[in-house]
Order: sequence, then structure tokens, then C-alpha cells
Amino acid sequence: MRLNGPFGLLQGSEMLFSHYANGGEMWVGEGPRAIRHPVTFTTPFRTPPAVHVGLSLWDMGAGSNIRVDIEPEDITGDGFTIVFKTWADSRIARMRAAWMAIGELPDPDLWDLD
Repeated sequence: MRLNGPFGLLQGSEMLFSHYANGGEMWVGEGPRAIRHPVTFTTPFRTPPAVHVGLSLWDMGAGSNIRVDIEPEDITGDGFTIVFKTWADSRIARMRAAWMAIGELPDPDLWDLD
């Protein structure tokens, strides 16, 4: 990514789901499963930023293999979607993701002549 103006960093933490208490699909389901969680930036970026997503809490069942895939999708200057996937017999009770976005911010000294 090449930055032409001022840049900034935003970060946050999102509780993706808590399926243990209510028997949700990540806890009782089997096979391919996915959760999509939208994130809106508090300050929009001028162009789509670079986004990193990682796990900050994972609460897994002990009786099966742990299978996790997490990534950002649909990144725009206004936000993105965290996509969490698992498959087979993995049992996941709760999951929280931490994220960081780095990109170009609007420059108040530049005029928009459109």
C-alpha cells in the first residue's frame, strides 16, 4: 500500500459470538459453518486500509479438533467484515476478534473540487 497523505491507525475488539449458552451453530453444529460480523470505522479512511484480524478470546470444546479460519473481507474506507469459519466436528463456545486498520486519512488541507 502506498500512502499519499496523512495516515492513521484504528483498532478494536469485537465479540463475534457466544454460542455455548444458547446452543448456537458453532457449539452444536457440524460441517462447514461461518459467522460474518460487520465493523464500521469510527473515522473513515480516504482509501481502503490494510486490515489485520486476530483472535483475542477463544473458548473451545475439548472433545474435538480445533479448526479456525479468520480473515477480513469487503474492506472499504468505511469498514469491513470479519469472517470466522470452522468445519467438521469443531465445537466453539465463544470467540472474540481483535483488529487493526492502517491507511490514508482524509486531509483537511486538500479541497474536494468534485
